[in-house]
Amino acid sequence: MSISSCPTESWISSFCALTGHEYFAEISEEFILDDFNLTGLQTQVGMYKEALEMILDIEPEEEDDDDDEEEEDEGSVDVDGRTNRRSGTERRHSRVGSDLSTVELCAELLYGLIHQRFVCSRTGIQQMLEKYETAQFGYCPRTNCDGIRTLPIGLSDVPGEDTVKLFCPSCLDVYVPPSSRYQTVDGAFFGRTFAALFMLTFPEIDLTKKVSDPLSGSHEGDTNEKINGMNASNLAPGLGEGKIYQPKIFGFKVSERARSGPRMRWLRDRPTNIKELDEIAACNKEELEASENEDVDPSNGSRVMRSAPLLRKGQRLPGGILMSVGTDKRH
Repeated sequence: MSISSCPTESWISSFCALTGHEYFAEISEEFILDDFNLTGLQTQVGMYKEALEMILDIEPEEEDDDDDEEEEDEGSVDVDGRTNRRSGTERRHSRVGSDLSTVELCAELLYGLIHQRFVCSRTGIQQMLEKYETAQFGYCPRTNCDGIRTLPIGLSDVPGEDTVKLFCPSCLDVYVPPSSRYQTVDGAFFGRTFAALFMLTFPEIDLTKKVSDPLSGSHEGDTNEKINGMNASNLAPGLGEGKIYQPKIFGFKVSERARSGPRMRWLRDRPTNIKELDEIAACNKEELEASENEDVDPSNGSRVMRSAPLLRKGQRLPGGILMSVGTDKRH
């Protein structure tokens, strides 16, 4: 294999410069050359070898073409017993003319699947941060989000199922990109993991700031309370009381019972006490309650679970379910 020394723009740069590909990061050749990063992609992409060569701007050696030509010449005989021979140049032009478009499609698919993994790496997510800071992914169209920057996301990791969408970390909703040029970009090229990993990797991003304010290097100090690995102020700041649209007509609220009344208010709800979302604290509390319900058998030292107390009528279970106890009538 020989690497082309042509001074023209690389395939990766030209691919990312295409209209509608502004969301893509330029994958480094070092990342692509690492076989570990390509594990399992051979079975997902047709003409894998040729597609990988196109991405890396690698041309096959002429010896491969000569060998193929000799094999074809040996097995090609016409009706009169004469051997049909074609020059290597003629064969090469024929192969390129028929396979180039197919290889190009396979190369785009392969690059997209590699891109899904690259944006979750340290180098790739740093590139996406630079795009996020310059708002290349756009803003949330929801008024109550105050122009929060969005992130590209896929609703599936399997190519061909859906196009790329934009995720708002403020209202936790997913939107269709405003321009139709992004409707041909597969959502699997970004995947479902990237957006969540991005917010966990850069907790210093302040989602409570307005559009006109620059991104701060850190939150008001790093002493901000952490919940589930994120700053508490960054947990859906665009939801909850005061952030829910209330339709009105001449100042009067539209009834929820009306045919055109609000139906999806629950999508914008947010706990008044944000600590209710702390999964780590909830897990520790459950373990503590479980340990308190265990007794040690003095005879053998084994732990025995206490029987749960009977619920009185109208008493609530820990999950918030109202339990009504009635008499069991048997006939």
